[in-house]
Amino acid sequence: MTSKDHIIKSYDDELERLTGELVRMGELSVRQLEAAIDVVERRDERAARRVVDNDDAIDQLEQEISHDVVRLLALRAPMAGDLRNVFAALRIAADIERIGDYAANVAKRAIPLSMLAPVAPANGLATLAALAVDEVREVLRAYRNRDAEHARQVWESDARLDEAWTGYFRQLLTYMMEDPRNITPCTHLLFMAKNIERIGDHATNIAENVWFQVTGEQLDKQRNKRDLTSEPQPPMPGKPRT
Repeated sequence: MTSKDHIIKSYDDELERLTGELVRMGELSVRQLEAAIDVVERRDERAARRVVDNDDAIDQLEQEISHDVVRLLALRAPMAGDLRNVFAALRIAADIERIGDYAANVAKRAIPLSMLAPVAPANGLATLAALAVDEVREVLRAYRNRDAEHARQVWESDARLDEAWTGYFRQLLTYMMEDPRNITPCTHLLFMAKNIERIGDHATNIAENVWFQVTGEQLDKQRNKRDLTSEPQPPMPGKPRT
């Protein structure tokens, strides 16, 4: 093996290790969301606090991966496609860290929710979470396999989560209008559901990075965003429209 071959193999080994760490970090974030939904269903305040505390492990992994990326840049000075691989890892790590944060936010809301009387719409949260979990796991598979087309499919499939979120939002509003006693628990559920919808958005960010990493091109097709719960707000008086 020549010196050049040795350098290339060493770089490939480091990149493979980095990919494995990112996939492991992503799986931790998915398990966090699954655990958060479990504590909602069991109304277990103490378990919810443990889920929140476990977010530190994901944050620590993100810092370690960022350090590894900087070291790889400094020691290997990658170019072209290799550089795309390194920068994609950095951006994907940041998205996974945010996914973990949103899962922890769901667990945080589960704590006050567990102290209130149960409301029927709480059962719908698991449906949203299942869609988000599937998105994240599939996009991690696309990243591990360097599969641009699979990443694109995940990117497009986020519309299902958007539609589910919009339907759940309307269901919660109906419950709040029917009985003022539902307002507080349904407000918690509303924030929890929005956190889950945002996890889907970060999965699409990862998909975009995988596509660029593999093809060197941006995903230029406008995704059909189906979140219909918010409309553009008018500008504040005296402020220019942006």
